[in-house]
Amino acid sequence: MDKEKLNNIILRTHELIEAPTCCQELKVAAQKWLDAVGTENEEAETKKYFLELEEDIMPIDQLIAFADSKAGAEYFGEETAQNIATHAKDIKAAGAKYCDCPACAAVEAILKQK
Repeated sequence: MDKEKLNNIILRTHELIEAPTCCQELKVAAQKWLDAVGTENEEAETKKYFLELEEDIMPIDQLIAFADSKAGAEYFGEETAQNIATHAKDIKAAGAKYCDCPACAAVEAILKQK
């Protein structure tokens, strides 16, 4: 991986770890990858990290389905769930493939570097 790409991924990984919407499992994977950069474990941890990123990014249709569901209303609260669903439908109509929360936005930016 070239130095510019690596530095960009490192920057985005720090953003991901700080994102309030990032799950703990992904924060751990991100930190393990950061710790491995420049070591003999970098290649193996990079593969694991990218697999975790791909698993954790929220496809927009999945977000809409959850926010529109009873479970989404229970999780977010009814009004917030409706607002999320409306927002998600709007960004989908504009071409979004994924949720645009801070964590998913960072993940998407990292995956574009792959």
